[in-house]
Amino acid sequence: MKHGSSVFAIDAGNTSIKVALFVNGQLETVRRFDVAASADLGEWLDAQAHEAIVLSSVLTAEKTEELFGARMPVFQISLASKLPLSVHYSSPSLGMDRLCNAAYVHAHIQTQHAVSIDIGTCIKFDLVHRENGYLGGSISPGIDLRFRALHTDTGNLPLLSNKTPLALVGNSTETSMRSGVMNGIAAEIQGMIDRYTGEYPDLTFFVTGGNAGIFEFHSKNNIFADENLTLKGLFEIYKHNA
Repeated sequence: MKHGSSVFAIDAGNTSIKVALFVNGQLETVRRFDVAASADLGEWLDAQAHEAIVLSSVLTAEKTEELFGARMPVFQISLASKLPLSVHYSSPSLGMDRLCNAAYVHAHIQTQHAVSIDIGTCIKFDLVHRENGYLGGSISPGIDLRFRALHTDTGNLPLLSNKTPLALVGNSTETSMRSGVMNGIAAEIQGMIDRYTGEYPDLTFFVTGGNAGIFEFHSKNNIFADENLTLKGLFEIYKHNA
């Protein structure tokens, strides 16, 4: 595969598609498109000049083909791709976003272990070892999934979308739900950070995801935020194959 000077890296998530332009190995611009408005993405891509497209998709094969099939050749990464790190995962269904995060972390790891924390549709923790590569992690529901479950699996609770952090005690149904979801997620994330820190003392965290900016962390000494971490990891995999 030719290592082109102008490369589009596309991260197709469950609700949005992020497109990054890398020029001579450097991230130049990032655009975001709603999955529901895929025609806008197609029109925009067709108007751009580029030498290569590398794709990470957690969408179904049918949806991925619908969005990108007419724009081949597209290098779509998978577990069968040549990867810059070893992968120790027993399931073939490892999400490509998790793999991209791990690839970026592995390329920039300074400590013995590192963890990517992706706070988006789901909340994903993924552990990387400097020599042994990707070791695994965890997945739990994100904000919107929790709001939706409270609404659809009960008879009277409303469907919420307000993600503003809230005080501990809610004084209405809505604020009680928001407190439970938002404070519950914050406690979950901090608790997982504390557990990882206790088990792996030589450790760094990398935080990304569309909802990452909502939450504060008790300690920031070993926590680095990068909203484009997944896209940069996708480009790391592309370089390894170029």
